[in-house]
Parts: sequence; C-alpha cells; structure tokens
Amino acid sequence: MSGYRKLSRTAAQRKALLRNQVTQLLYNGKIVTTESKAKEVQKIAEGFIALAVKEKDNFETVTVKAKVARKDANGKRVKEVVNGKKATVFDEVDKEIQRDLPSRLNARRKMLAYFYPITEVPEEGKGRKRNTKKVDLPKKMFEEVAPKYVNRNGGYTRIVKIGQRKGDAAMEVLLELV
Repeated sequence: MSGYRKLSRTAAQRKALLRNQVTQLLYNGKIVTTESKAKEVQKIAEGFIALAVKEKDNFETVTVKAKVARKDANGKRVKEVVNGKKATVFDEVDKEIQRDLPSRLNARRKMLAYFYPITEVPEEGKGRKRNTKKVDLPKKMFEEVAPKYVNRNGGYTRIVKIGQRKGDAAMEVLLELV
C-alpha cells in the first residue's frame, strides 16, 4: 500500500496538481476541490505552515549602508554633468534589513522550490504588464500566516464537505485555513 493517493494521474501531473493547489490554498486561504485531492493537499500545506511557524522569528536585523538615487519633486532622478556626461546623483543612507539565519533560509528555499510564482494583477490596470507585481509567498507565510498559528499545535486547515459535483458525483469539499 502506498503512502499517498495517486489521483489517477502520472507522477509529473500529480506533483504539478498538488503544487498548484497548495500554492493557491496558501495564497487565497481556501480552495474548492474533491475530497481525495483535499486530503493530499492538506498534508503538504500543514507541513509548510508548521515549518513557517517554527522559523517565524529566526532572523536578525542588520543595518547596512545603501546608495539611493536622489529624486526631485516630480519623483524623477536628479542628474548632474560630470566630465561632459550626465550622471545620476546618489545619496548614502542607512537601511535596516532582516537577514535570515541558516535554518530560516533553508525553510525559505524549500518553499520557493515548491510554490509556483504568483503575479497579482490589479483590477484597474488589467492588460498592462507594468501594473503587475510578483507575490513573495514565503514572506507572506512568515509574516501573515505563521503568527496566526503560533499557539496552535497542528490542525491548521479544515475540510468542509459541500456536496456532490453535478458531472461525476465526486464529493466536493472546501479546504480552508482555520
């Protein structure tokens, strides 16, 4: 007996399906799927949430010096002539950044290797590439999802049965974060 459901798919199709559903569950907070798929997705998602909860505070804050382009009132870069050429003027500022410790960095890399990239498209700027932005899902896991579950020992997701699907009478469920 295998330790997982095969879901009537080849290995590559099954892995892609589970990656997609786990990514969408953790991004949106809930998905509607069949019962057997939900049980497989639940196992994987709870593992990633547990990893995020464990590594939530495992970073150090570091102050670094960064060069930032000086901008005018309109938000455009200030340029000055140096040796007959226009060059952007840079200011040096101190910035505080969070640097992951090795175990949190490993957790972040595991998440990045598994999750599919997500691009948000705002409603008013549809159809324009410059309006889109990439979502950093591991950052969302550490900063939004993990703090909700700090005092909880597992059981981060819930399966609610909806009913049978009209086409093939498969049991549909709502898989959501608690």
